[in-house]
Amino acid sequence: MEIFDVAVVGGGIAGASFAYRVAGRRSLVLLEAEAQVGYHSTGRSAAEFSRQFQNETTGLLADASFDFLAAPPAGFADVPLLTPRGNLVIATGDRLPQLDAAFQEVRQTSPDTRMLSLDEAMDMVPFLRRDYMAGAFYDPACWDMEVESILQGYLRIARRNGADLRTGHPVSAVVRENGIYRLDTPQGPVLARTIVNTAGAWADRLAAMAGLGPLGIVPHRRTAITVDVPAEYDLARMPGVNELDESFYFKPEAGKLMVSPADATPSDPCDAQPEDLDVAYAAHFLEQSTTLPIRTISHKWAGLRSFAPDKHQVVGFDSRDPGFFWLAGQGGSGILTSPALSEWAAGLFLDGAPPARLARLGLQPTLFSPARLLARPDT
Repeated sequence: MEIFDVAVVGGGIAGASFAYRVAGRRSLVLLEAEAQVGYHSTGRSAAEFSRQFQNETTGLLADASFDFLAAPPAGFADVPLLTPRGNLVIATGDRLPQLDAAFQEVRQTSPDTRMLSLDEAMDMVPFLRRDYMAGAFYDPACWDMEVESILQGYLRIARRNGADLRTGHPVSAVVRENGIYRLDTPQGPVLARTIVNTAGAWADRLAAMAGLGPLGIVPHRRTAITVDVPAEYDLARMPGVNELDESFYFKPEAGKLMVSPADATPSDPCDAQPEDLDVAYAAHFLEQSTTLPIRTISHKWAGLRSFAPDKHQVVGFDSRDPGFFWLAGQGGSGILTSPALSEWAAGLFLDGAPPARLARLGLQPTLFSPARLLARPDT
């Protein structure tokens, strides 16, 4: 039986981007539990590239990922991966004092952001309720992402470089014998010298299978719905809209309006489904802030965004098992940071250090290291 250098467990954006970086330099198999890749968090993303509402670390990774997504390598994709959208941030009267502070913060990384009059905000999104808003600003540095093309681009090149992609291969047990891991699946065992944990919401469970304690990575459910918009409105030209502090948001998507209550409910790892109350909240927020009639909810869904306790990504070898590597805890930013985070991870995995290009950002391996979480009293 073939012994792979690397078994990547999880076929979402983390696993796909890691395989893209490492295939061809190591023999690699990618194991995805579902019948298709990207079924869970990746396939349920809001598909938005924006530095807004990200912590500083994620913002730096996003900045370092932009050029790749704006001009991907030859053969990566046959469509643009980023399409300009822009983002309109609105505030109600009780939050108006915080609007200027948020505006100044956004301008530090998006200097073309500008304050708007209420008339200007209404010109951008005519179905906003004028009496709902007390202030607004517009950030042009926001793009729609072609998530499926990004995911498939990583996988296509990984395959071309020799990666073995196996869907329908849930890992049920992990045993290490004589320095080799045996990963049991319904289709038979897979042998590998190292494991890369890109299992997303299931990251702690995979670690437990390998005999390691959890790091405290917790999935959180986020809900979205889509609704029809009267044909008189040209959604293609409209920005996305966020309430200050991301209390809710909506954006055009495939000729409809996607709305989310920006919920973040802790959950067990699962095939997330929307709760009726969260769907009702999404509809309520849209009705409050716009004049749109909600006659039909055309689609509703939920996805899981997984966070470590300190909200930073988890990347690196586990000090308890030198053959077990983590790439998890992206917290909803996995797609927009995937070029830089996978480059960082591959550097650590292959060379023991991040690439110089990324090290110059001031990020340190200790910031992402699993060891930082092992030192916490709650893990």
